Amino acid sequence: MMTRNEIANNIAYKAYIIRKTALDMGYAAGEHGAHFGSTLSIAEIMATLFFGIMHYDPKHTDDPNRDRFVLSKGHGSLALYITLSEAGYIDKEILKTFETKDSILPGHPSLHPELGIEYATGSLGHGLSLGAGAALAAKWDRLSYMTYVLCGDGECNEGSIWEAAMLASKEHLDNLVAIIDCNRMQSDGFVKDICEYGDMAAKWRAFGWNVKEVNGHDPLELYNALGKNNHAAGKPLAIIAHTVKGKGVTLFENNPKTHHYRIKKDEYEAALDELERDEKNRRSNYEG
Repeated sequence: MMTRNEIANNIAYKAYIIRKTALDMGYAAGEHGAHFGSTLSIAEIMATLFFGIMHYDPKHTDDPNRDRFVLSKGHGSLALYITLSEAGYIDKEILKTFETKDSILPGHPSLHPELGIEYATGSLGHGLSLGAGAALAAKWDRLSYMTYVLCGDGECNEGSIWEAAMLASKEHLDNLVAIIDCNRMQSDGFVKDICEYGDMAAKWRAFGWNVKEVNGHDPLELYNALGKNNHAAGKPLAIIAHTVKGKGVTLFENNPKTHHYRIKKDEYEAALDELERDEKNRRSNYEG
């Protein structure tokens, strides 16, 4: 059995793979470009859920007690596809078809349960309603699975998020977890300039949720916050994950122009070098 530090180290490595592969896929997409910013900001969140927390088996996609995952911020699809590939759902050759004609891996996820994609998302604000429905169904059917929904902080401008939050609290959905990717940016600008939300944690508490705030790039913080010890009976759990949009690539970090971007060859090569250098340093510090 792995220790918590070993689990955190594995999560950090998987996050590196998500970022590196996202660069490869985004560069290969050419003129279509890719949503780099959101993909890079949620790398540790995705890695923690799928390689530290969630119960699933890619060989048994119809297991009634499998944990459910909803990528409400569907433009982070690159991270989802890569994570599902690392988890054994999607063949790595299929990743190469991203955003090509007739590909089953478009810019926003479409429904493919056999690939682990159980919800089509992209219209922002809808994912939490889907997740609340799945969690409520588990209660009614007396099933043990958890439902995890990853939302964006800008996405929380949508009223449907708060309708679902009220329902989840009213129905005591303690089998529902919302992770909010708080990178302080939305689409092509900064939250403070578009629709400032203030204290995000206080808002979720006001809606009756149990709330934890974490560094969204720290695997151990994420792992501990998502662990079963932090689930309060009768309350859904909101994880407020403070992140940096475009994390890991200097060109992308906090840069509104790279929300959706067509990366040039020299930028791609420099970004790969940066990621590989940082991963080498991280691994050296861990082993040291």
